[in-house]
Amino acid sequence: MEIKGKKALILGGWGLVGQAVCRRMIEEQPSEMVILSLLKWQAEEAVQLMRKLSSDITFTPEWGNIFVRDSLKDLPREEILNNPKNRAQLMTDVLDDLSHDIINRSYLAQVVLKHKPDIIVDCINSATALAYQDIFTSSIEVQKVLENVKKCERSEESVSAIERLLITQYTPQLIRHIQILYESMKKAKTRVYVKIGTSGTGGMGLNIPYTHSEEKPSRMLLSKSAIAGSHTLLLWLMARTPDAPITKEIKPTAAIAWKKIEYGEIRKNGKPVMLYDCPPENAIKLKGTIHRQMKKGPWKPLNKPLKKVYIDTGENGIFSFEEFTAITSRGQMEFITPEEIANVVLWEIKGGNTGHDIINALDNATMGPTYRAGYLRGSALQKMLRLQRDHKSDSVAFELLGPPKLSKLLYEAYLLKRCKFTMEEVLKHNPEFLANCAEELIKTDHKLRAEILSIGIPILMSDGKKLLRGPEMKIPAYKGINELEVTQENINKWASEGWLDLRAENFKIWQERIRKIQKEIESVPEDDTSSQYDRDREYWNESNEIEPGKIVGWLFLQEEQGLRMKD
Repeated sequence: MEIKGKKALILGGWGLVGQAVCRRMIEEQPSEMVILSLLKWQAEEAVQLMRKLSSDITFTPEWGNIFVRDSLKDLPREEILNNPKNRAQLMTDVLDDLSHDIINRSYLAQVVLKHKPDIIVDCINSATALAYQDIFTSSIEVQKVLENVKKCERSEESVSAIERLLITQYTPQLIRHIQILYESMKKAKTRVYVKIGTSGTGGMGLNIPYTHSEEKPSRMLLSKSAIAGSHTLLLWLMARTPDAPITKEIKPTAAIAWKKIEYGEIRKNGKPVMLYDCPPENAIKLKGTIHRQMKKGPWKPLNKPLKKVYIDTGENGIFSFEEFTAITSRGQMEFITPEEIANVVLWEIKGGNTGHDIINALDNATMGPTYRAGYLRGSALQKMLRLQRDHKSDSVAFELLGPPKLSKLLYEAYLLKRCKFTMEEVLKHNPEFLANCAEELIKTDHKLRAEILSIGIPILMSDGKKLLRGPEMKIPAYKGINELEVTQENINKWASEGWLDLRAENFKIWQERIRKIQKEIESVPEDDTSSQYDRDREYWNESNEIEPGKIVGWLFLQEEQGLRMKD
């Protein structure tokens, strides 16, 4: 359809893809663009940015949670869940039969009916918003309180847990969202709806190494993919409904990047990651039980935030240099730029056939890694390298990408690098020597030690009996209890899953890994300059240093079987 002179509503317009869509749509000269984001400042900032690009278009900000009623739209989810009245309202809105009252109370319906847009582009990651409410944790809590219910104990807590579980169920929320979306667009006479969807795994399969959990893959991540697939099929049904708008879905299957590259505070859930240290003399003895969460512990706060070079990928968070290196490595998640997605969205709105509308071609329409992104990857990494040198600060891992094993592996490889070993030199020494060098570095470099502990990665000392830790430990993961028995089996399990392991036997494993890399390098003929090899001799010998991101990207291909099959 012709966009000029039409009214467009951009859901999630402050985000990485949302802003790219807005910028691209300005070129088509709509009469008005309504930009909706979760928070007021986000929507107003996005509007201010777009007004600088055009004075001929009316830009209108809207803000709030489109999955709840108007009275709850500005409340954080925990505030909704912790209030019995709010929980009751949410249960009514999600679980009762659809009614005019429910539609009229919906914030999403109110926005659509207020503005009556001709075009809606939905850039909200709905699958993440729903799936990351974490039905599994809610289920664990309900299992615990059921015992109290049987004993008639703690009834108020039991009721709260059960209600939270009821309103955390994904499918009822998704179905209700689609029902309200369809009804409100029908009344508003919206003509085109384009959804920016997700595969949940950035185009990778069940062997994806990046799972935000110790599980591979985590059930919560699989829930995201399940919801994303359900969402697609519900949109497919809506596209087959005669009075519905033309419905399309664009489903990128790679990491989306980037918004900016900077040196600054590393923030998690809107708050800075504060630094804590645990000097070796304060190490706790591993015996009896270990507590995942402690109000007081052997650590000491340094009263300053973690500052590093990072690349901001919008809604997907911020990555360190090494994390970005690993996740965008050939055969890993790789990445796609938001501008490419925006171009496809506009072409589809205007009636073009890009081949990327998932509604029309579920199997072959996904957008994978691109030439442009691959071309720009080197530039992004060079900018991050330069900033690392300028600030004399290596950017290794933030434990925002997950799983904890990724941060563990990156930092273990980084210790070998900091100890001035090349891959060849790692093989020349015995594991005990490597372990001693790494432990000495941890003991003497309090800044490095604090950075590791502060992101939730404990450090198992070389004797295997003492542990350095901060206030948070990513591993062992929470599974309904916070106090777990310390056994040798558990120590080995936790060290494998996400503890930085300074034991000699772990460095023996690193030697085996490097031998495999060396064997792969030697298998490449010296005179072969063809495109046969993804990782040729030049790839591994670009520098004489150990490069943690490259090595861990390779490890996730080999050890974790995390190969990307389709581009």
